[in-house]
Amino acid sequence: MSGTLIDARTLAMHAGDPRWICFDCRHSLTDAEYGVAAYAGGHIPGARFADLDHDLAAQPGVRGRHPLPERDQLVARFRAWGVTADSQLIAYDDAGGMFACRFWWLARWLGHSVVAVLDGGITAWKEHGGELSCTAPEPQETDFAARPALTRVVEADAIVRSRDFTLIDARASERFDGTTEPIDPVAGHIPGALSFPCSENLDERGRFRRDGDRFASLAEADVVSYCGSGVTATHNILAMILAGHEEPALYPGSWSEWLQEPSRGVEIGTSAG
Repeated sequence: MSGTLIDARTLAMHAGDPRWICFDCRHSLTDAEYGVAAYAGGHIPGARFADLDHDLAAQPGVRGRHPLPERDQLVARFRAWGVTADSQLIAYDDAGGMFACRFWWLARWLGHSVVAVLDGGITAWKEHGGELSCTAPEPQETDFAARPALTRVVEADAIVRSRDFTLIDARASERFDGTTEPIDPVAGHIPGALSFPCSENLDERGRFRRDGDRFASLAEADVVSYCGSGVTATHNILAMILAGHEEPALYPGSWSEWLQEPSRGVEIGTSAG
């Protein structure tokens, strides 16, 4: 059982084990239908489809583009997916874990520790020779219950009030420094934040790096991870855990919520971690 990463070989060894449940988290921020189509076109056998917009987030609004779902609603989804307290959950995507990590974090938010990200995603599965299925499973509903959260959440008001937090921004550096902003209406970053693009957590094969600790400078800090909407921020959270650090908190609303109140301030320019 794993609570961080699983490789394709290990997953294949447990094929057919009903306690091991995969979740297909493929998504595109620019094409709302991409994930559904990708899943229908072939997924890891038995995998459930977890839609970022509808399953893993509440409706967009003043809390950002991908607010945390209501806890009770997420519990209901886990029950419908057939999850039990003994289930080993495996989340995957085709984007280096950028969306799978959101599922991983949310499961732990519900107190479920036995959840991991498939390192390398569906690409690694296919490279290992894993088969794909176009058949959606029909799981039996369970009585899954949430437990105390294994995660930390920090909201905007706490960030404004306290100077004790070190904020790390998972977005691309050009979005952080204000050069461009393809999604949100204002470019830049939260004042005082450091740039730690989550893409740098991966090696050239799309696997999580094991060669050094890019977060070493944060060893004594109380870290809060954010991004555009609380999704790729979870990638940095997993990467920091893998590097042996204390788990950072998540600012769920992230940049897309921060902008809702202009008095909070915006900073542009480079501040690399």
